[in-house]
Amino acid sequence: MGETRPVEGKPAEARQAEPQSGEGRPAAKKVSRELPPLVVARMSQDTTPTLTPATFLDTLRAAERYQGLVEAGGWPTLPSDLTVKPGERNPAIPLLRRHLVMTEDLAPGGPEGDQLDPGLVTALKRYQARHNLPETGLLGRQTLAALNVPASVRQRQLAASANRLIGSSFPFGDRYVAVNIPSAAVEAVDHGSVARRYVAVVGKPERASPMVETRITNINFNPTWTVPVSLIKKDIIPHMRKDPGYLAKMHIRMLDGQGQEVQPTAVDWSTERAVNYTLRQDPGFDNSLGQVRIDMPNRHAVYMHDTPSKSLFSRDVRFHSSGCVRVADVKALVGWLLEGTPGPNGPGSNWGPMEIETGIATGERRDIKLAKPIPVTFVYLTGYATPDGRVHFRDDVYGLDTGKEPGKEPGREPGKSAEPAVTGAIAKPAPGKAVPGQAGPGKAAPAKPGLAKPSATNPAAVKPAGAKPATDSGRTSPEPSAKAAPPRTAPSAERRATAPAT
Repeated sequence: MGETRPVEGKPAEARQAEPQSGEGRPAAKKVSRELPPLVVARMSQDTTPTLTPATFLDTLRAAERYQGLVEAGGWPTLPSDLTVKPGERNPAIPLLRRHLVMTEDLAPGGPEGDQLDPGLVTALKRYQARHNLPETGLLGRQTLAALNVPASVRQRQLAASANRLIGSSFPFGDRYVAVNIPSAAVEAVDHGSVARRYVAVVGKPERASPMVETRITNINFNPTWTVPVSLIKKDIIPHMRKDPGYLAKMHIRMLDGQGQEVQPTAVDWSTERAVNYTLRQDPGFDNSLGQVRIDMPNRHAVYMHDTPSKSLFSRDVRFHSSGCVRVADVKALVGWLLEGTPGPNGPGSNWGPMEIETGIATGERRDIKLAKPIPVTFVYLTGYATPDGRVHFRDDVYGLDTGKEPGKEPGREPGKSAEPAVTGAIAKPAPGKAVPGQAGPGKAAPAKPGLAKPSATNPAAVKPAGAKPATDSGRTSPEPSAKAAPPRTAPSAERRATAPAT
C-alpha cells in the first residue's frame, strides 16, 4: 500500500532517461517513413509459362479430355469433414486415390489400400501445385474443397478459357509479360521460360481488370497520378464531405481547365462539380502509384505500378484494385524490362538496381522509353493446360465462365456475388456485386452459357481464328497519367489517411 510503482513495462531509470521538451513533456518521437521489409504471398517457382503460343490448343485438348471424364460420370465426392494426415488410414482414401488417377496426378496400378502413403502424398502435392495451393501433401480444407469441385465445372473452366483466347493476336516474341488475372500474378517470360513470377494485386469484381493485349513502351519514375472521373465520384467526393482537409492530406491538387490550381474550399462538395476539375496527386512517398509506373498504351488506360501500401501482397486472395495491376518488387520487374535500354549515362551504361534507385531518389518525374517495346497481355484463364500436359485451375472470381455480363445477373438477389468455382484459394466469396471487365479488341466476349456448360459444349468445334482482329496496341491510348484507373491503393494507409481507390 502506498508503494510507488514505475510505469508498466518501463523501468524507472528508462523513464528518467526519456528526452524532454522545453515544457517538460516527453519529446515527440520521430516516425520512420521507411517501409517495413516486403512480405509477399508464396509464388510458384515453376518456370513453365501460363501463356504460350500453344496454350489455346493445349487447353482445348484438355477440355476434350475432361468432357470425357464428365461423360464417364466424373469423380466421386469426398466427405466434407475428411481430415487425414500422412500415414493415417481412412475409408475414403480409395476414393481420393481414384480421383488423383483420373486427373493424372497419380499413376494407375499402384497400391489400393486405405492409407495416405508416401506415393499418395506426392500425388497430392502435384494436385495442389496445379490448383495454386500450398504444396504440403496434407489433405486440408482448401485441398478438399478443390477436390470436390465437379468434373463438369472443371471442363467448363477449360472450355470457357479456350473460348476467351479465340481471336487473340498477341505477338509473344522472345520476351513478353503475361498477367493471368485469376492467378493475381505477373510473369516475365524470357525465351520460353519464366524468368520470374511476381505477386500482384488485381481488380476487385466490381472494378475488374480488363483483358488487354498491347506493349510496354515506357517506365515512369516518381509518377503523378491524375484521379479518374469515376473515382472522383466514388471516392474523392465522399471523402471530402466527411473531411474537408482530405485532398491536402493526400497531396492532391485541383486544377482548372487552364492548369491553374484551385483551392478545394472554392468547390461545393455537396454536388458533383468536382468532376469538372483535374485532380492530380503529386509524386512522392505517398503517391497512389508508388515510385514506378509501367506504361502500356491501351483503350482501357490500365497499367502496372508500384504502391505505397504493400500489405495486400502477403495475402493469398488479392482482388482489391480498381482495374490496374500492382506489382510486388516492381523495381526488379523494371530492371528486367529495361535490359537493353541505355542507362542514365547513355550508350554503354545500363539500368541496374543502383541506377534505378538513384533515379527514383531524385524525387523528380522521369520517363524512360524502352529501346524495344515488350508485349504484355492481361488474360483471364480459370483453366488452362501447359505444354507438359498439366492442367491448371484458378477461381472464377469475376464469374465469366458462367456467361455473366456486366450489370446483368438474372435470378440473383442484388448485392449477392456469384459463387466462383472453388480451387481452395477462396474459401468463401466476398460479398458485393461482381462486374466483370469488358473484353478488349481481338478478345472473345465472356463465354456464352452454351459454351460454358459441359452438356452444351463441344470443344472440338472450337477452331483457332484464321484472320485475327486488331489488338489494343493498334489504338490511340489516352494519356495514362490522366485517364488511367489505377489499382485501389491506400497511400500511407497504415500511417495516415485512406487514399481514393486506384
